[in-house]
This record gives sequence, C-alpha cells and structure tokens, in this order.
Amino acid sequence: MAAPVTCESQRTYICEMMGRLGIEPGGGVVPRLSLSYATAFRQCEACLSAQACREWLDSKPKSVVFAPTFCPNADIFFELQLESPDLKRAG
Repeated sequence: MAAPVTCESQRTYICEMMGRLGIEPGGGVVPRLSLSYATAFRQCEACLSAQACREWLDSKPKSVVFAPTFCPNADIFFELQLESPDLKRAG
C-alpha cells in the first residue's frame, strides 16, 4: 500500500490553496476522501498553471470561497469543501 501524499512531500501550491478554501490538507487520511485528495495532489503536480496559481494566491485574501477557474482541481476542492466536518456542523 502506498504512503499517503502529504503537504510536506509537495512542491506545489496545493496546500496553500486548500488552506485558503478551508480544506484540511491532512484530510486525505480519511478513507472515503483519500482518492479525492490523491487525485488533487497528482493533478496539481502536473498542472501547467503554477505561475497563474502563485499570482492568484498572492492577490487574494487568506480565505476564499472558490478555487480559480483555471485550477484543474476546482471541482474536487468544491466537493472537499462540502465534506468538511466544520461545514456539516454548521449546517
């Protein structure tokens, strides 16, 4: 079994993006979410928009509602936001 992907092993902006969106980067250890996290990490590694991502992160506040439209993980991030334990408690 492969080791879970972690922010410490990343050279991308995914953890910063997840933080801005209110997504716990360590949530990938939850079995029902692990595939979504692994997919998001892999897509971020292969993304060709790293410079646009950095510029977007630099220009936005510390908390945002949606990922940018150029982000290949925008849909996954939205789903992970809906799975957030904090959101479920608030709802």
